Amino acid sequence: MDYKELWDKYKNTKDENLKSDIKKEIILKYLELVKVICGRLYNYYGANIEYDDLIGYGIIGLIDAIEKYDPNKNIKFETYASVRIRGTIIDEIRNLDWVPRSIRQKSKILKDTYSKLEMTLGREPTISEIANDMNKTEEEVLKLLEETSLYNIVSLEDELKENFKIQIKDESIFASPEEATLKKDDIDRLKKALEKLTDREKLIINLYYYEGLTYKEISSILKISESRISQIISKTILKLKSKLEII
Repeated sequence: MDYKELWDKYKNTKDENLKSDIKKEIILKYLELVKVICGRLYNYYGANIEYDDLIGYGIIGLIDAIEKYDPNKNIKFETYASVRIRGTIIDEIRNLDWVPRSIRQKSKILKDTYSKLEMTLGREPTISEIANDMNKTEEEVLKLLEETSLYNIVSLEDELKENFKIQIKDESIFASPEEATLKKDDIDRLKKALEKLTDREKLIINLYYYEGLTYKEISSILKISESRISQIISKTILKLKSKLEII
């Protein structure tokens, strides 16, 4: 049974038993996609969750994608499912409230310091300036950036979702016209914030978010250390969060 025939039968059959069998076939066909996505996310969340739990969340996302996918739209199922799978996993992890309070506090202090200095200086503050304002060494600030990197990424997704009704990881990318209605000024604000990133920041964010590469893979491409990749991503997220607030 080819790809189109498989989806036609699944969407059009009235036989619930046959529909269930076809769904199982589709799940098995795309189980490897779930494993690939879970493997990448495990690199970031591994200290907080079991790999098998990620697989379970990923399968839930895959099933959701199968049930909501419209083969008549000009979107490959792999693309649609990848967004759903990753989104479901991250939502489930977020619901576990896995981030320690200390990390939340450190992230807020960093963001507030960055925003204050940017307003005062009229430009992006350097690591040295952030360190001086916080009465810390540059090494301590870099360590803070690394410690808060994952939380900053997840919290930015929350801010975009809450404040701009934009879900960079979820179904709004493929929603109906009614579901996908976004305020133009909000989108413009996000675009302006992204435009202010340096070319390297844009590249790294693109590789990490949209290409789904790991720190190790990005490190290999750009020839800089994984810890440096983590620092750049975290500082870039701080910059985006700051600009989304003050634009």
